[in-house]
Parts: sequence; C-alpha cells; structure tokens
Amino acid sequence: MSRQRSMDKILASDFVSIGELVRLTGSRYSTLKFYTEEGMLPFEQEEEKRTRRFPRENAVSRINEIKELKEQGLSIPEIKERLSSKAY
Repeated sequence: MSRQRSMDKILASDFVSIGELVRLTGSRYSTLKFYTEEGMLPFEQEEEKRTRRFPRENAVSRINEIKELKEQGLSIPEIKERLSSKAY
C-alpha cells in the first residue's frame, strides 16, 4: 500500500507537502526546495522538526506565477522583488 495520498485527497486538502506540490505542478523537488529557502514559497511549520505544510491553492498559483516570470526572462532576484511587492 502506497503512503502517498491520492490526487483526489490532495486536491481536497487545504495544505499539502512539498512532494505533493511536485505532483501538482510538475516542478522538480529541488526547484521547490530552492523557492522555499529563498522565501518565494511561504509555508507553515508547527515545530522545528515537523513537516512543512504549504497552503495548496496559494502555493500552486505562486509556483505557476514564478514559472511565468521565468519564461518572460526574469532572474530569480527580479522575481523575488516582484513577488515581495504582492501579498501571498
């Protein structure tokens, strides 16, 4: 039995894991980890060692926005600047 949640369950959840975001967006794990570390992808973490939880709808739209800006040729610093001027 797989420990992964079904796509139906993921899509019904308010919060998802980074692995589930990979499945939802087709992004690479390392890419999403980088965005998280750069503060481009906000998350909640109950305790220091606990799993990071991402608000699904906001995180998916944020990832798609980052992809679009990258396709337009913006650099990571430019994207961070643009994202920081908008509320999450």
